Amino acid sequence: MANIRDIRRRIRSAKNIQQITRAMKFVSAARLRKAQERVIAARPYAQQMLAVLNSLATRVPEQSHPLLAQRHDNRIELVVITADKGLCGAYNTNILRNAVEFILVHKEAAIDLNILGRRGRDFFRRRSYAVRHEAIGVLQKVGIADAAAIARDIITEFESKKIDQVWLLYNEFKSVVQQHVVAEPLLPIRRLAGLEAAPLVEYLYDESPVKIFGNLLPRHVETQIFRALLEAAASEQGARMTAMDAATKNASEMIDSLTLHANKVRQAGITKELIEVVSGAAAAGS
Repeated sequence: MANIRDIRRRIRSAKNIQQITRAMKFVSAARLRKAQERVIAARPYAQQMLAVLNSLATRVPEQSHPLLAQRHDNRIELVVITADKGLCGAYNTNILRNAVEFILVHKEAAIDLNILGRRGRDFFRRRSYAVRHEAIGVLQKVGIADAAAIARDIITEFESKKIDQVWLLYNEFKSVVQQHVVAEPLLPIRRLAGLEAAPLVEYLYDESPVKIFGNLLPRHVETQIFRALLEAAASEQGARMTAMDAATKNASEMIDSLTLHANKVRQAGITKELIEVVSGAAAAGS
């Protein structure tokens, strides 16, 4: 049985850990508030742009722009967005597991990985997967410039026909305690199903469709990547806040349990000493 000194050392260690986890919880809560505001502000614009471009893509021929070209799924690029740090529960584990499942489902195609985040980079470096591009530190401070750089790289690869499809895999922010892994197509711009048979309303273009698509479609790719990064950043802070809150409560329970055990050990020691004193006095008196 551990002596009272060892138990008190464990109690001090648990209290130190509790202070760290509580501080990390408060930091994540502050960052989550800002990240959540940015996600809520970005969602309507990104969703409306996606709906409009899906509708436009259904009404124009594929030759109107290279990003509308529907090709086979022989070569797919999967953009995997993970965190740079741990201590956020199953956030990274869920993403990486879904990435591996995506690769297995599309095993007939050649999968190139575009890894954003240190956790994803370290995971796939230890395994025999084809990684075309990797970047770290993207979620630390999400900016439109980073999304634009990633979008330009992906668009160049797609327009040069080195890849046939591009998919995004990230955690979508639902609430502080809930994040949902999403795998969604990015390129080519999808056509709306079921509209081919119905009469389509023709749009009147103030400028030529080629010029409009040339300006609009790259911006759309930037916007969708930017939104995915914001969703991932908010989900990371929410997952870390939840994990640190649970760790703080577990530390508190451990401290209470160790304190109770220490009191029992101390009481047992005092009782033993009293018995020895009484026994010695009785022996001396006899």
